[in-house]
Amino acid sequence: MKLDDVKKLHQKKYRSQFGYYLVEGEHLILELQKALPDEAAAADITLYVTESNVEWAKQLSAGFELSVVSDKHMAQLSDTKSPQGMIARVPLVSLSASVEDSTTQAKRCIYLHEVQDPGNLGTIIRTLAWFGQFKLLLSPNSVDPYNSKVVRASMGAIFSLPIELDVALESLPDRFERFAYLDLQGSAINSSEFADFDCYLFGNEARGVPHQALTQFNAKPYTIAGSGVIDSLNLASSVSICAYQLSV
Repeated sequence: MKLDDVKKLHQKKYRSQFGYYLVEGEHLILELQKALPDEAAAADITLYVTESNVEWAKQLSAGFELSVVSDKHMAQLSDTKSPQGMIARVPLVSLSASVEDSTTQAKRCIYLHEVQDPGNLGTIIRTLAWFGQFKLLLSPNSVDPYNSKVVRASMGAIFSLPIELDVALESLPDRFERFAYLDLQGSAINSSEFADFDCYLFGNEARGVPHQALTQFNAKPYTIAGSGVIDSLNLASSVSICAYQLSV
């Protein structure tokens, strides 16, 4: 793959076209190495490094294809102000498929409707991977989880969480029977029944989940008890609190 094409992977349409995304920085690449299921998966990954990082790359023993580039080219590949000198080109499909296949225990499904903030999504991915036994479903028009900002915010958790893309809201009743969502007037999430649902719905940062869908699905409202001083929580915070409650 030409470097000019690798640079294009910062755009979603080219990630979809070429089937790869970029992972930048030492921490994320080490997390990527840990998450690889086998040597065959490593062989599909190309690691671009500057000359000063060649020895570090060789010590990985991960089986990545190695490509040495100039500092100038690395700066062009990077989307950070201070490039670390190491970027991996990772297939979109193979690693995520192996995560799905390797998880045999039942997973709780978290559905996000049109989430827009990369930081929120990255934090949610990190939280769900921390607790385990979760699967993340993303609606169309959500921020791409393979956006470099999301990947960085996930701190490598994106390599360990099953994620399903472009799941239409209207398709959910064909897959699940019981739905829960957050609402200020709902029951407390620390009630025992909160753990009994098939799918947990969370909406766009500004608009929430469409009311029509909640009515159609006969979704049950729940609330996170607070002081009442403010009337809302950040989306990532809300998902994190619910994930904790579902894991205790």
